[in-house]
Amino acid sequence: MDKQISTSRRAFLRVTALGAAAAALPFRLQADRNQKEVPIALKGKSSFTMWQIPSHEDDIGNSYVFRTHKGRLVVMDGGMPVESMFLRGFLGAMGGEVEAWFISHPHGDHMGALNQILADTQDLHIRHIYHSRMPEAVIKGEPQSEADCREFYARLEAAKDITVTDLQEPGDTFSWDGMNLQILGVANPFTTNPYNNSSVIMRVWDRRKSITFLGDAGVECGDKVLHGPYGSRLDSDYLQMAHHGQRGCSEDFYKRVNFRACLWPTPTWVWNNDQGRGFNTGILETCNTRLWMDRLGIKEHHVTCTDGLWQLD
Repeated sequence: MDKQISTSRRAFLRVTALGAAAAALPFRLQADRNQKEVPIALKGKSSFTMWQIPSHEDDIGNSYVFRTHKGRLVVMDGGMPVESMFLRGFLGAMGGEVEAWFISHPHGDHMGALNQILADTQDLHIRHIYHSRMPEAVIKGEPQSEADCREFYARLEAAKDITVTDLQEPGDTFSWDGMNLQILGVANPFTTNPYNNSSVIMRVWDRRKSITFLGDAGVECGDKVLHGPYGSRLDSDYLQMAHHGQRGCSEDFYKRVNFRACLWPTPTWVWNNDQGRGFNTGILETCNTRLWMDRLGIKEHHVTCTDGLWQLD
């Protein structure tokens, strides 16, 4: 297990470092900014509860579970393979019937748990899996991730009694008991930061709240959606920070999207940019993103490494 964690951390740092300077800018919190104004969802009865699930090994990961007021379960990503046991138990405690499972992109810290579960679903019943298959050139564009990606795609193709849908155009909207989900962006042909830039971008809402999920979207992926036909749909109450909050979407992207709170699927060593030498001494840009949010006046933050399991009703 320790070897797996160490390997995933090295892979994350390697991808992050490509084409970027190693020097990190000084970090300073700024207070007393005006709160960013956002259009709040129409007030009404909540149609779903959402949980932001932390990595239990303080590793990178992206995992969200939704339960509608009638008990239907929807999952987004799921985290690393090592998280599959906890996820089985978490879902099993609510009946073990998953209505829909959405995968943002085939990096192990996003689809790894589902990939593990697909090898042996046991008592977990998954009705539908949604993903956006990347073009072949993109699959080959990240050699260190290609084998895991192809294994995941093979397991999707071999899945029995599970409907698998390949989302190749944005705009699809799904509804379960008053909970709505819309696809704002799908896999891209970008060969720069290829896997992250193929993140599916999604918005979830009911009459009480809204959340936009950016996955690991890079600058190109985020800007494509921002300037595309669904750009206005990015506005929401809660925004999941792209690529665990560092070197994802641009500062301009965050300035243009309206939101009032941040969701950070972020381990301690990424949150503090500390890979062993102290606060903000590493190559990551999380502290820069935190500074951007402070400048925007965002005061509500839910961070997996500090909040643990967080629930939104």
